[in-house]
Amino acid sequence: MPARPVGSGTISFGLVSIPVKLYTAASSQSISFNLLHAKCGNRIRQQRFCPVCNEVVEREELVKGYEFAKDQYVRFKDEELEALEGEASQAIEISEFVPLSTVDPIYYEKSYYLGPDKGGEKPYRLLTDAMNKAGKVALAKFVMRGKENLVLVRPSMGGLMLHTMYFADEVRNFNEISKGEAAKISEAETNLAIRLIDELSNEEFHPEQFEDEYRQRVLDLVEQKAQGKQITVAAPQPPRAQVIDLMSALKESLGKKTTKEKKGAVRAKAASDEKSQKKAHSTKR
Repeated sequence: MPARPVGSGTISFGLVSIPVKLYTAASSQSISFNLLHAKCGNRIRQQRFCPVCNEVVEREELVKGYEFAKDQYVRFKDEELEALEGEASQAIEISEFVPLSTVDPIYYEKSYYLGPDKGGEKPYRLLTDAMNKAGKVALAKFVMRGKENLVLVRPSMGGLMLHTMYFADEVRNFNEISKGEAAKISEAETNLAIRLIDELSNEEFHPEQFEDEYRQRVLDLVEQKAQGKQITVAAPQPPRAQVIDLMSALKESLGKKTTKEKKGAVRAKAASDEKSQKKAHSTKR
């Protein structure tokens, strides 16, 4: 099924305009649950309740309020807020280009793929190739659903991606949090840590190697329950011992990657053999 755009816009830099379409680049696959009444098994209904009037409030009776002081609110009508929204515009006007390495990932909020709209193929290709060769990404403002967004446009996977970003005042100051500055680290500990990092390093990031194992365990359990099977829950694994001697822990960790890779190779071979046996059995039948 072809991807469906969730919006459209026009990238502009200088006098060049590029009509584009936005496609959601990623979506969470986290498991979510509904709340049921344990007595009858039916899904419960969430209600809005006013504790002062002691009554359930319907949606049409609600108004928006902003808490400017403890338990003090100013009210807003929908039309008042709509009047404050950014002007309806599809313009993604680039204000500047910067090296990607200067943008901390903490500012990224949500990602979109950008594809050329009708008539935008050539300038889209031009901008993609030029940004790749220049080694730069673009910063721009873009109004989405009435909200003004800071966005970053970057070349990726042969095309362009758009990331909505947090504004500077939305990111907390890391200096408010302790970073363990008082800890004393020896040169020997640092060297061992670097060796361990080197041992666990790869040249590239391969996201397909990482899976949400919890989600899969939940889905497997859902399937078993749906089939009426009796479920036995395994006991939780014992907690890992707290590291007391940092040097000993570093030394013990070195060399474990090779062992882990060997175990992984054995498991992969066993799974492949089992798959081949099933396929052979199916062919015979």
